[in-house]
Amino acid sequence: MPESVLLNVGFLGKSCVVLVCLCGVHIIVALFLYLTESPTKFTNYRQMPSDSTLVIVTSQTHRIVTQYDNGTVETNVNKLIYNVTVLESCPETSPLLVGPMRVEFSEKVDLDVVRKENPQLVMGGRYKPGDCLALQKVALIIPFRNRDEHLKYWLHYIHPILQRQQLDYGIYVIEQEGQDTFNRAKLLNVGYAESLKEYDYDCFIFSDVDIIPMDDRNTYKCSSQPRHLSVSMDKFGFRLPYKQYFGGVSAMSKQQFQKINGFPNNYWGWGGEDDDIFNRMTFQGMKISRPSGDIGKCRMIRHSRDKKNEANPQRFKKIAHTKQTMHTDGIKSLKYKVINIEKDQLYTKITVDIGKP
Repeated sequence: MPESVLLNVGFLGKSCVVLVCLCGVHIIVALFLYLTESPTKFTNYRQMPSDSTLVIVTSQTHRIVTQYDNGTVETNVNKLIYNVTVLESCPETSPLLVGPMRVEFSEKVDLDVVRKENPQLVMGGRYKPGDCLALQKVALIIPFRNRDEHLKYWLHYIHPILQRQQLDYGIYVIEQEGQDTFNRAKLLNVGYAESLKEYDYDCFIFSDVDIIPMDDRNTYKCSSQPRHLSVSMDKFGFRLPYKQYFGGVSAMSKQQFQKINGFPNNYWGWGGEDDDIFNRMTFQGMKISRPSGDIGKCRMIRHSRDKKNEANPQRFKKIAHTKQTMHTDGIKSLKYKVINIEKDQLYTKITVDIGKP
């Protein structure tokens, strides 16, 4: 091989060695600055891997400048720093409450506007406070059919109220498929069962879609006894219609609900199921708790009686036999078929086939 070629090969080999050495130095410098340099850019986001832990992940970008004989090389290196904070429990009474509120149904509600007004909601109508640990995990169950306009009003008012109450909550709209006779109580049982498939709820609010609270101090939480929340509705002149009344909006813990075997499944049509529930609680030694009449004020959206939800002619006979039927007719004997599950930012709607009378 000619001597000139050997000289060129030797020169190239030495150049490669030098280049590799420079690259090694560059990598070492980059790693050093990656671990020690001050950040020039921050990107923050939150994760909630557990109920009580808040993890803030900080992305730090470092700019590394290395000089070579043939020019300058700039390199960006990202570094993640994890800061873990244990959340304190939210206070028993939220400091965000405003008290009495004006509730009106004169203007139509646009759900796109409601979604924009509640950007912190997670798909499915889920929310939890970001700065404290909610005292209860609450599932709101709505029995539903052909009440779209009412649902819009309810969602418009209820989400801000629940967020001010600092609740960890989810909203479940349980829609009865078909046009057979409506069964409110069975739909409430379905909502209880389906919500527990998604989250470890410990409190359940059972609410008609046409009832709006007028005071956010009427907290949608559970207590040591089953709680009746709609105690003074405008429909009844802001008075309790009768002492045993448990209709409209009520709250029960998971343990309370299981103790009475949930709602009855055999009340088809309007009326009777709430009195059956009152009897079940009485037979199990429970007492109803209520907020004061002022705090428990609610407005009802006026409407005519729905078709296929006429008064149940058998309701009085069934109520008279609650003690005999409560252990066999309820959440333990519940049968239904899920037809569809729809996830919206404002709610989870579950359409079900609950059979016929």
